[in-house]
Amino acid sequence: MPGEATRNKLRQPVTIESFGPGGFRVGGLWRPGSLLVLADVPQSWPPTAIAEVTMDDLVEFLLLGTGAAQALPPQPVRAAFAAARIGLEFMATEAAAREHNVLSGQGRLFATALIAI
Repeated sequence: MPGEATRNKLRQPVTIESFGPGGFRVGGLWRPGSLLVLADVPQSWPPTAIAEVTMDDLVEFLLLGTGAAQALPPQPVRAAFAAARIGLEFMATEAAAREHNVLSGQGRLFATALIAI
């Protein structure tokens, strides 16, 4: 599939090289504590036990830039997000790019997908 080959070339996934006691070696660096990898970027994660995990610790939503104009994502995509109980926020790419910067500055846990314009 051509899209998959392009997608794999753009990704730079991190490797979890080792783990324990109390942390992980990721990309040659020791990271103490719990770990969240989001968009191939490792970061600290607050929970220290499974009983502490809440929905706030997981990705809140996908911010989707729909191109030059806001457009409704296909129904199967909306249904899959609803079934997974993950929010789907969509808007024109220009607005989504600006919103990404605002939300990032707030420390929100989300994923961003932007269609180029």
